[in-house]
Amino acid sequence: MSCIRFNTPAQRQAMRNHRPAMLTAEEAAALHPAPEVTESKFRRLRLLASDPNPKIREAVASSYNTPVDLFATLAKDPDDGVRGCVAKNEATPCDILRELADDRSETVRGWVAVNYFVPADVMEKLASDRSRTVRSLVKWKASLADEEQAPEGQRAESRPVPVA
Repeated sequence: MSCIRFNTPAQRQAMRNHRPAMLTAEEAAALHPAPEVTESKFRRLRLLASDPNPKIREAVASSYNTPVDLFATLAKDPDDGVRGCVAKNEATPCDILRELADDRSETVRGWVAVNYFVPADVMEKLASDRSRTVRSLVKWKASLADEEQAPEGQRAESRPVPVA
């Protein structure tokens, strides 16, 4: 038995029309306040950032509480996965994202391209990246922005799919 389900555009629209009212991000945050970030948290992050296991360093690079100096250090990590986690972290400072746009790994540059907070000048640079994958990610992200601005009836989920 397959757990994959394919919904028609009409079914997807019906689900959207009947979805329950959702809390705003601010309302949800008020119900579930984040724990206080203490100095001991920063000490743990600093300790874990130097762990020999790259998966541990990836966890530090993925944290929203990582201090700026650790982002800078982890952006130069020898492991592509660690640098990729820095590149996709929305808390990473713009200057570090600018540096990672020149990374030797196309995967890292791809993560920079899809980071929601990457500066426009970096996106322009990545639009002419040597990697076709990175250029495709830049186009894809731009298409999402275009789709978001399109009128409700013109969004991708309601457009007919051309058959070749």
